[in-house]
Amino acid sequence: MKPRTKILIIAGSDSSGGAGIQADIKTVTSLGGYAMTAVTAITAQNTTGVSSIVAIPPKEISKQILFTAKDIKPDAIKIGMLHSRQVIMQVLSSLKKINNKKVVLDPVMVAKGGAKLINDEAIKILKNQLIREVFLITPNIPEAEVLIGRKINNTDDMILAGYTLLYLGAKNVLIKGGHLAGKLVNDVLINNQELHIFKNKKLHTKNTHGTGCTLSSAITTFLGCGKPLYKSCELGINYVNDAIRSNLNFGKGHGPVNHLTSVELNKKFK
Repeated sequence: MKPRTKILIIAGSDSSGGAGIQADIKTVTSLGGYAMTAVTAITAQNTTGVSSIVAIPPKEISKQILFTAKDIKPDAIKIGMLHSRQVIMQVLSSLKKINNKKVVLDPVMVAKGGAKLINDEAIKILKNQLIREVFLITPNIPEAEVLIGRKINNTDDMILAGYTLLYLGAKNVLIKGGHLAGKLVNDVLINNQELHIFKNKKLHTKNTHGTGCTLSSAITTFLGCGKPLYKSCELGINYVNDAIRSNLNFGKGHGPVNHLTSVELNKKFK
């Protein structure tokens, strides 16, 4: 199989392989895309938490983005962990030079184990500048709460939060509802023309490390293939649910999902 689309990933590294740029690469590859990367930070991390974070110099991040895209033009771009104001400004500058219209921002703020991955100054500039420059943002409920400055307790609150983010300049918003209690997970897709709620049965497992990274990368891959926004989100959510359903149970904490859920090995490789 030849790759159907080229995806540039701008994100941090997760040494455990369950989240971050490793999850992004696995997702893009498993869905038939070709993954390129610009690493923003290196974390020492496992399923129980984050031990340390080493930042990549902002100018080096920009060099990775521009030098890669100059040679292999991406069909879509996924952005994950951006830990400082300086990094966000370099990424913004680089995006303007590339001028790609299909950019998905997953506003990563806290690791599954609770470690903070972005400082307050970076959150402010992400909220006031970066969300205006991308095609889609995919916050989970805690991230959306930080961006809008109030609590989200139900689906109606999610919808109101989506409209608030549109007012702040976002073009399209997918708020992920997995943090709310209930038998169903409601993910809300909203823009100035339409509102969709994806309803799926909640899967009860502790092994959900990297689901946010995985979903945003899946959506980016489908967008890069030319699928419309609604279909890209629907297919991405289905992929993540299948990956969670495998319940790998690796590690002692929040284990990873199965990114290979979409892959069948050819006989000669078995």
